[in-house]
Amino acid sequence: MTRLLVECTYVFEHPSANSGIQRVVRNVIQQLPAADENVECIPVVMIGGGLYQVKSLAPLKSAKLDLISLRVKLEQWANAFWLRHRALERRRPFNQSHFARRVLYVGCRLSAFACFSLPRRLLERALKGKQIPERCVPLQHRAGDQLVLLDSSWHANFFPLAEQLKRDGVGIVSVIYDLIPLTHPQFCDAGLVKVFNDWFDWIARTADGYVAISATIRDQVREEMLRRIGSQQVAQRWFDYFHLGSELDLSDTDTKVDQGLLHMFKTAEPVFLMVSTIEPRKNHAYLLDAFERAWATGSTARLCIVGKIGWKCEALIERIRRHPELNRRLFMYNTLSDKSLEHAYSHATALVFPSYVEGFGLPLVEAMQRGLPAMASDIPVFREIGGDYMAYFDLANPQSLTHLITDMERSRVFPAPLSLEQWRWLSWREASAQLVERIEHNLHPSPAIPESQHAHCS
Repeated sequence: MTRLLVECTYVFEHPSANSGIQRVVRNVIQQLPAADENVECIPVVMIGGGLYQVKSLAPLKSAKLDLISLRVKLEQWANAFWLRHRALERRRPFNQSHFARRVLYVGCRLSAFACFSLPRRLLERALKGKQIPERCVPLQHRAGDQLVLLDSSWHANFFPLAEQLKRDGVGIVSVIYDLIPLTHPQFCDAGLVKVFNDWFDWIARTADGYVAISATIRDQVREEMLRRIGSQQVAQRWFDYFHLGSELDLSDTDTKVDQGLLHMFKTAEPVFLMVSTIEPRKNHAYLLDAFERAWATGSTARLCIVGKIGWKCEALIERIRRHPELNRRLFMYNTLSDKSLEHAYSHATALVFPSYVEGFGLPLVEAMQRGLPAMASDIPVFREIGGDYMAYFDLANPQSLTHLITDMERSRVFPAPLSLEQWRWLSWREASAQLVERIEHNLHPSPAIPESQHAHCS
C-alpha cells in the first residue's frame, strides 16, 4: 500500500485563512478518500524539524491558538494601517511637501512599532518553544511513502526535513497552483518573486512529480522545467493536473448574511459580482473603467466587489472609497463570510472576472455551480475551465466588457448558454479523489486514463 503524506503546514498554522490556496488545501484535506488496499492518505505537517499527522485542521479553543490568532490579526491590522498611510501621502499637505511626508512617515513608523511590531515580537517569543500543537501527533515515515506538497510550501522552512525524507526513500510530489511570480512578476511583491523563484529551483531539483490545478499550468510547468534543468532531467519526472471543487465549506447555517449585502439585493437593478483578493493581476481597474463607461450611457447596473485587500492596490482602494457611485451603483465588501458569499452568488446577475492571469479561477466554478452565469477575460485557463458556458471579453479592447454589460442589461439574456442540466463541476470530494487518482496512476502506471476523465461537463 502507498501512503500519501499530504502536507498542509501553512493552513494548519493559519486555520482562519480563507483565500484561494488555503480554501483548496482545507477542502482537499477534509475530503481525502478513505484508505483502500492501494493507497492511504495521511494529512501531515512539518514543524520544528519533525513530521506530524494532523488530527484536525479546525481551530481549537486553547491559549496557544488564541495567541496565534492574535498574531494573524496584528499582521492584518498592520497592513491596513500602512494602506491608510499611503492614502494620506497623496493628500494635502503631504503630497506638496517632502518635510510633511517625512514627519508623517516617522510618526507612522513609531506608531506601527508600538502598536504592531512590538506586540508581534512578544507574541513570537511567547509562542516559541511551545510543545507540539494539540491537533497533531508524531508520525514515523517509511521508505516508499510519498510526500505531497499540497500547501503553499514556498512560505515554509521545512526543506531540510523534506530532503532527509527523500534520502530515506520518500518520494516528493509538488502541487503547483500557478507560476505567476515567474511569468508575471510585475503583479507580485518583490520579496515573493525571489522566494518563489528559489522555491521553484528547489522543487525542480527535488520533486519526482508535479500536479497542477489545470492543464494550462501543467504545460507551463513542463516548459519552465525544460528551461531550468533540461530535457534529460525532465524525462525522469512526471507531470499531471486535476481540477478544483466548488463548495463553500465555511457557509455555516448559523452565520448571518451581511446586512448591507441584503439591502443591496432588495432592488431589481442587475448586480455584477467580482470575487477575488484585490491585487493588480485581478484587474479591478479595468472592471471599474468598464462600468464607468456603462454608467455614463445611463446604465443602472451595479458592481459589487468582494474580497480582502491585498498588495499594490492603494490607488485603486482610494479610487473606490472616493468614488461618487460608492454605495449607490458601486459596492465593496472586504470581509464577507462564506454564508454571505453564498447569498451573493445566489442573487447576483452574473459573475465578472477580468483577471490578467490565473492558475484556475475558483470563483468561476463556485458561481456557475450555483447557476450564476459568468463572464471572464479571454485567457487560455478560463477557456479550459468554462468552455462554451461562459462569456468572454477582450482585455485589449476597453469597450469589450462594457458592451457585454449593456447588452445583457438591455436584453436580460446572458450571452453564453449556461444550462445546469449540462454543466456540472466537480465537488471537493471528487476533486480530492481525482488528485489522489492522478498521483497513484503516475506512481504505478496502468493503461492510460482518458483525458475526458478530467472533464467537468456531464
